Amino acid sequence: MPTPLISIIIPVYNVEAYVGKCLDSVLSQTYKNLEVLVIDDGSTDNSRKIVKEYEKRDSRIRLFSQKNYGVSSALNVGLENFTGDWLGFVDSDDWIEPNMFEVLLNNIDGVDIVICSYYRDTALQSEVIQNKTEIKEQIISSENMLIYPLIRDYYMGFCGYVWNKMFSAEVVKNSRIYFDEKISYAEDVLFYEVLVSKQKCTGVYVDIPLYHYLKRDGAITQSESYEIKTDVLIVYKKVEELLPNIHKYWARGFYCYHASVIAELAIKKGDREMLKIMQKEIDVHYDDYVRTNEAFPEKIMRIDDLLLQTL
Repeated sequence: MPTPLISIIIPVYNVEAYVGKCLDSVLSQTYKNLEVLVIDDGSTDNSRKIVKEYEKRDSRIRLFSQKNYGVSSALNVGLENFTGDWLGFVDSDDWIEPNMFEVLLNNIDGVDIVICSYYRDTALQSEVIQNKTEIKEQIISSENMLIYPLIRDYYMGFCGYVWNKMFSAEVVKNSRIYFDEKISYAEDVLFYEVLVSKQKCTGVYVDIPLYHYLKRDGAITQSESYEIKTDVLIVYKKVEELLPNIHKYWARGFYCYHASVIAELAIKKGDREMLKIMQKEIDVHYDDYVRTNEAFPEKIMRIDDLLLQTL
């Protein structure tokens, strides 16, 4: 049997302090048959230069360069050019365990997507993120592949990101699905949910942390831009449309949570108008939030307090 080729897509933008560690972790994988597609999204620091040096030393790297069109555009360049049998994603400020793709490849039988647990790293600590509820299915149904990422308190190790997963290239290519270039935050959640919904993807969860997600200042996830934060609301409205009626409340509950995050940001900025807009959104989705957080009264109290805030 031919050795499967694994393609790994890495979007890069102004990460000169991190991209070397990322590439070192990918290129030192115990599984060697890799194609590494690095897409520089118009970096203004030394990121492209650093990747270029790695490209000279390792023929598995393919560097693409473009103007700063955004992360979704960069990811789509990767989707248009990868040639592997399986597909993975790594963020350029993160890194992976040496055996990540070997472990994932050893679990591909009969499924479209393989998922692993991960580490959440900061400058001070590394925390293992795993599911709190055991997944007893040997092969996870497409319905549960859709909803587990939304039941975050119990399936935190699963999540809706693409970086702790490996995808069947055939499924991805047949889907003709790309990342939404109008979305710059949570674009991967939308890609994952649309793919699973359209292709009825099955999966397997490997309860081993293999990916290191770095939570750092300057990352888009830490942005205080309304434009970026409201992308998440758009994403979860689109996800809601994909779910069966009996599960739509999970997406609405997540929408409510992210509206509350923006409400807190509005309070921090002293923005009365945005606070009122988000309080209205929270109120509309309040019952769904309560339903998805019945076991966590402290979370409901937080939402109740936000609804009473004034500026």
